[in-house]
Amino acid sequence: MPKPSHIPVLLEECRCLLSPRPGETVVDCTAGRGGHAEAMAEAIGPDGTLVLIDLDAANLQTARERIEAMPGPHPTVHAVHGSFGLVHRHLEDLELRADAVLADLGFASSQMDDPDRGMSFQQDGPLDMRFDTSRGQTAAQLLKMTSEEELAELIREFGEEPLANRIAQKVVRARDEQPIELTGQLTQIVREAYGRRAATARMDPATRTFMALRIAVNDELVALDALLAAINHGAEATASSGWLNSGARIGIISFHSLEDRPVKKAFADLARRTLVTLLTKGPVRASAQEERANRRSRTATLRAHPLA
Repeated sequence: MPKPSHIPVLLEECRCLLSPRPGETVVDCTAGRGGHAEAMAEAIGPDGTLVLIDLDAANLQTARERIEAMPGPHPTVHAVHGSFGLVHRHLEDLELRADAVLADLGFASSQMDDPDRGMSFQQDGPLDMRFDTSRGQTAAQLLKMTSEEELAELIREFGEEPLANRIAQKVVRARDEQPIELTGQLTQIVREAYGRRAATARMDPATRTFMALRIAVNDELVALDALLAAINHGAEATASSGWLNSGARIGIISFHSLEDRPVKKAFADLARRTLVTLLTKGPVRASAQEERANRRSRTATLRAHPLA
């Protein structure tokens, strides 16, 4: 099958720091289009086990097919449609323990490029933004039901948007006239809230608001907190219990400070209690060569450490 166009970030760095070995069990908490998973599958070989987790059912299927289409024997593959925040439950259900765990907290290019997903302001489409389109409220429903004060707080907290109050006010006024159901509508409202500032802004004025709504719709930070709690419990567990094997390597790729801060704090706390060994002094970032080849990698931050 043709390889998907989505380019996995920090691929070689993940392969090096997570060091997957033949016969091991590797968990890709955010399988996406299968780029990282394919590299892990090559390393663990036919005697290994690969667990793929994703909220996006279509991407999960693509990742599974990508692994199964590899030349020669491939690892045993388990595809789990669900949240990485429940990774420990998924492993317990499968009666498996992980040797390496990777979570890439970014979204797949296929999600951004599809106007029907509503995650991009580059093309007009329905304001959906859900990773799992089979359940939960859409961004349009959130905008319809949320008060001005709550919306301002959401945009300020999740988008780190300095004009959150003004944007929320504009949204509420606009929805009183007609429902806000399309990405183009919301983009125009945010740009109007920026006024003259829009012409000199470093990024499109809608960027932070769209990010905030996507995070809220998918409970991304809640899921991350759950993942970090699961890693903490796994690290504290005895050698005969838990979902992580002794010496398991954990890697998390984040793309903005709201994600990286709790990840950094969690690893620092584990290191303080001598539950993980810090392999690198700080986060690992993309090389200049990768940044030129893959623009998405410019904001990527990898923290990867083994259990002590």
